[in-house]
Formats: sequence, structure tokens, C-alpha cells
Amino acid sequence: MARADMQTFEMATLGATPNLGAALASADALFQLGLQYSLGREVDADAVTAHKWFNLAALRGNQAAKDYRAEIAADMTRAQVAEAQRRAREWLKGN
Repeated sequence: MARADMQTFEMATLGATPNLGAALASADALFQLGLQYSLGREVDADAVTAHKWFNLAALRGNQAAKDYRAEIAADMTRAQVAEAQRRAREWLKGN
């Protein structure tokens, strides 16, 4: 899936619009993105991106996201986890 298509998909999943951004994205919406990327539903499976979304959902209080994040991290390299964390921080700065 092209990057622009992925961004549109993510914005739609978060219920965000270009004018409002995703700053108000709920923990549940972030968790759903993590599930979609971890399972490869409607997008290519991507553990780094799934970890990013689970991390953001966990930061917003979704307890299940913490468990899923840990489960995915167990199968990732340190470099992959670091990249997922970097992407989460970058998303927070932009939103």
C-alpha cells in the first residue's frame, strides 16, 4: 500500500480529518490500528507500525494495548522496537 494511502487509511481509522488532525484520537482507535497492522487487515502486516500504534494506545490508557505491545516486542529486534518508539514520539510531536 502506498504511503499516501496508508496515511488516508490511518486518518479514517482514527476518525480524523486533515483540518483537525489526529490529536484527539481515542485509545481505542489507536488500538484498532495496532490490531490492523499486527494482523495485516486492510494493510500489509508490519510489526514496527503495530508496536507504534499499541504504544500510543497504551499511553492513552488502553490496557490491552500494553499486552499486545509486549507480545509483539518479544518477536522484534531491539532496533525494530527502537524504530517503533521513535515513530510513536514523532507522531506525538506532529499531533
